[in-house]
Amino acid sequence: MEEHHESPVPRYQEIAKLIALEIQDGTLDHGSRLQPERDLAVQFGVSVGTIRKALFNLEQESLIKRVHGSGNYVNADQRDPIYAMFRLELKSGGGKPTATILDISEEITPQSLRTLGASEGGTRIRRLRYLDNNPIGIEEIWLDQRAGRLDHNNVHDSLYATYREQLDLWVSRAVDRVNRKPVPEWSPTEFKLPIGTIAGFIERQTWDQNDRGVEISWTWFDPAQVNYVQHLR
Repeated sequence: MEEHHESPVPRYQEIAKLIALEIQDGTLDHGSRLQPERDLAVQFGVSVGTIRKALFNLEQESLIKRVHGSGNYVNADQRDPIYAMFRLELKSGGGKPTATILDISEEITPQSLRTLGASEGGTRIRRLRYLDNNPIGIEEIWLDQRAGRLDHNNVHDSLYATYREQLDLWVSRAVDRVNRKPVPEWSPTEFKLPIGTIAGFIERQTWDQNDRGVEISWTWFDPAQVNYVQHLR
């Protein structure tokens, strides 16, 4: 039996969107096989029928291929998925994203974020980001306490997947603002740009399925290594 679902968006559409986001950001590689339908149903806490509706949506958008008797595969020929997200890519194109957590802690909300509607506390995550194992950026994420509290020892490379699994939080929309900003003093030596160097900078605000502003992140990236890209259909 499926869990009670309060979002106005049907659950199968939320699941399809999340899988699409993971395809776009490289968490699910092009050509890779998705988990079996029953395993996905358990993972998302829904029926197999709901999963099949989600997979049908993804197939209609050419994001996956359904191979009879074999399973569902990320479409290696798909270049412009309908759920495209802003992202960083290597100069040569693409790159599999991974991340190393530098620090994760519960903090009092800075005053600058309270003016954006944040509550009194939240989780701060600092990460070193990679593409194809090359360190290309650093990131600081603020997750508002209204979203819930994360298990600090069980945070995946895909934060969206982590939010879904631990908090039943679904990203519904995001806004990016791109600029330049000096590399902060907490930057690790693995990120090749020295502290104080002007780097590419992305500020992202994210809303959940109930249209609550629950996350804001800041990413400093090396423009000599990567481009900031949005794929449009």
